Amino acid sequence: MREKDTFILGGKEFHSRFILGSGKYSMELIKAAVENAGAEIITLAVRRTNTKQSENILDFIPDSVTLLPNTSGARTAEEAVRIARMARELGCGDFVKVEIMKDSKYLLPDNAETVRATELLVKEGFVVLPYMYPDLYTARELVNAGASAIMPLASPIGSNKGLATREFIQIIIDEVDLPVIVDAGIGRPSQACEAMEMGAAAIMANTAIATAGDIPIMAGAFKSAIEAGRAAYLSGLGRVLERGASASDPLTGFLRD
Repeated sequence: MREKDTFILGGKEFHSRFILGSGKYSMELIKAAVENAGAEIITLAVRRTNTKQSENILDFIPDSVTLLPNTSGARTAEEAVRIARMARELGCGDFVKVEIMKDSKYLLPDNAETVRATELLVKEGFVVLPYMYPDLYTARELVNAGASAIMPLASPIGSNKGLATREFIQIIIDEVDLPVIVDAGIGRPSQACEAMEMGAAAIMANTAIATAGDIPIMAGAFKSAIEAGRAAYLSGLGRVLERGASASDPLTGFLRD
């Protein structure tokens, strides 16, 4: 891998390509994400900053970690803007992950409202990372709206079903000149590795680690998988034969002897 392989969001340089999502929180999860997975960005649901133990999540996130408040609960662009402003006033900074969902069954993002919210928030100086259903036309609209990254879902939130939208994500990676952060549904380190091999800039995960039998070990596994996938992508993956086979050793010469 290159000696210095970082990516830039909102003018900030990040070394870790693992981002902790906000679906299921525990103090053990946050600790493992930072110490075992190397997370430098943690998503924060502005409307739910306390855990079931009545502890404030912000007290357990190191100062070195960049907060990525999300607009979870918003159903329109205007609601998303209000939540983002609230996060800024609370001291969470200018980063914001736009999440707008009217559908309560499948929790699929509303792409049209997401584009509108991105336009409004960028004008107010926010660094906007929009969560979207993987669609090339929407991705291009988000680029034009000033998004700092594109965050397509791999499969429904919390499902751990992996790269169900793989082909559509690959199109966005190939056609859009912004970091693509694969978000939602990644359930195994191997799936994170595959997404990185495709050329994703980073992976966001939560449920896969939060529901593991050993949270610190799983967090470490995700770190290793993401690094392996990134290294494979940078190396230039080997060819894939459409049919037939190609011997790795000179078998024909051996048979002639």
